[in-house]
Amino acid sequence: MYIFQFTGLSGSGKTTHANLLRSKLIELSYNAEIVDGDVYRKTVSRDLGFSIDDRIENISRLFSIAEKISKDNCIAILSIINPFEEVRKQHRLVANVRTVYFECSLETLIKRDPKGLYEKALLPTDNPDRIKNFTGISSPFEIPSTYDLKIETDTTSIKQTSETLLAFSLNCLKKQV
Repeated sequence: MYIFQFTGLSGSGKTTHANLLRSKLIELSYNAEIVDGDVYRKTVSRDLGFSIDDRIENISRLFSIAEKISKDNCIAILSIINPFEEVRKQHRLVANVRTVYFECSLETLIKRDPKGLYEKALLPTDNPDRIKNFTGISSPFEIPSTYDLKIETDTTSIKQTSETLLAFSLNCLKKQV
């Protein structure tokens, strides 16, 4: 089956759209599972920090889980920030991996801030509550140079994005048969 690799900054809509896509695919009688970075970070990768090496290891673990899911006749939706271009490129070498880039302006992400993370990441350096190594603020996010679908979530509605993702996914699955 397929791995749909959703990448983008925190708050860009990856998890929201992973859940919506999974629901739609299940309605259409596909098997689909989500590998969400936030969820797995608390279990499979709870021993890791946020250094570059730890982030790469976390991504590697989650991608391995997605690969196992996809080999079991199931669509894996990998919803992770995955800020490193080289790591994303390596994933694309695996058959049936499609990358969806969720682009959203930093201004919009700061306004949305559903988890309060940007607020904490933007605190003064000496503030003990400040989040260090926050992707997009104090740690880099390398904008993908290669992707299969780009969605600008600050200018596209949830409904429109959901419809675009479903059409894209079904087209990919149709080509696989």
